[in-house]
Amino acid sequence: MPESTVSETTRKLSYGEAVNAALHRLMEELPETLVYGEDVGVPGGVFGVTRGLRKQYGDRAFDTPISESAILGSAVGAAMMGRRPVVEIMWADFSLVALDQIVNQAANVRYVSGGRLAAPLTIRTQQGNGPGACAQHSQCLEALFLHVPGLRVCMPSTPQDAHDLLVTAVHSDDPVLVVENRTLYFGAKEEVRVGGPVLPMGGSRIRHEGSDATVVTWGAMTWRAVEAARSLAMEGIGVEVVETPWLNPFDTGAVVGSARRTGRLAVVHEANVTGGFGAEVVARVVGAGVVLKAPPIRVGTPDVRMPAAPVLAQELVPDARRIAGEVRTLVLGGS
Repeated sequence: MPESTVSETTRKLSYGEAVNAALHRLMEELPETLVYGEDVGVPGGVFGVTRGLRKQYGDRAFDTPISESAILGSAVGAAMMGRRPVVEIMWADFSLVALDQIVNQAANVRYVSGGRLAAPLTIRTQQGNGPGACAQHSQCLEALFLHVPGLRVCMPSTPQDAHDLLVTAVHSDDPVLVVENRTLYFGAKEEVRVGGPVLPMGGSRIRHEGSDATVVTWGAMTWRAVEAARSLAMEGIGVEVVETPWLNPFDTGAVVGSARRTGRLAVVHEANVTGGFGAEVVARVVGAGVVLKAPPIRVGTPDVRMPAAPVLAQELVPDARRIAGEVRTLVLGGS
């Protein structure tokens, strides 16, 4: 990865502000960067994440018509011609309108050109359930994109990662899907290192230490898993929470190593259980020959459409209480 041309500073930022800081940094250090999408220019984004870009960088940040296929199609072409477009798809659900542009075009550029061309394209989107989101604004679709060779996928959970992973994505010559979560945008502010070196893709973080079970998770579920681990620690159950903010490339070695140490494995994600990436994580651990003390489990949203009523939706999405209960049963029932 190249060195940043932006000097390193530390600022106290929320998750959404950290994304904004990353975009400002990228526009400054990479003149070929464009930022565009629905309402990202003059309005500054529906969540305020692109605020100030249009004012500072002019036509390099602009609004588009409501046409995801046009947004993604133009971005693939611009990337092939030397630009580094950062396009926003307001809700991950809306990316389904542009699957051809993402799956058949962006992901294929290197292969069909024999390596002569690349598509340094970054797709920013957000997913997950929020109050009143309902069925067409709440789907978690990371597993769909992880099935496609040629696409990189990450899901940051902290302000620092929200900044760093986006910077890494835009510096990459591969198409990258950066999946944010709107429940994190306006969370507590943290000290964020802005500027400095561009970090490589991949890696994982141990968010909580323990020796009785491994919980693998990503995105907004990270902090619910940590809360569950803390409550279980008070009962004498030690849970190691391994966050994998990069899902492709995935840190299989760290996950396998943790599962081998603890002997028990749970994967937690907000996506529906069936066909979720949790099944792939389990397969990788078992395929590595790890002998578990109990069958691995997956904790996710049941295979139903998301209701609009918040009181119903919150019963479906995993929370700390439910995660703790499932892991407790895994440990005590599998001894």
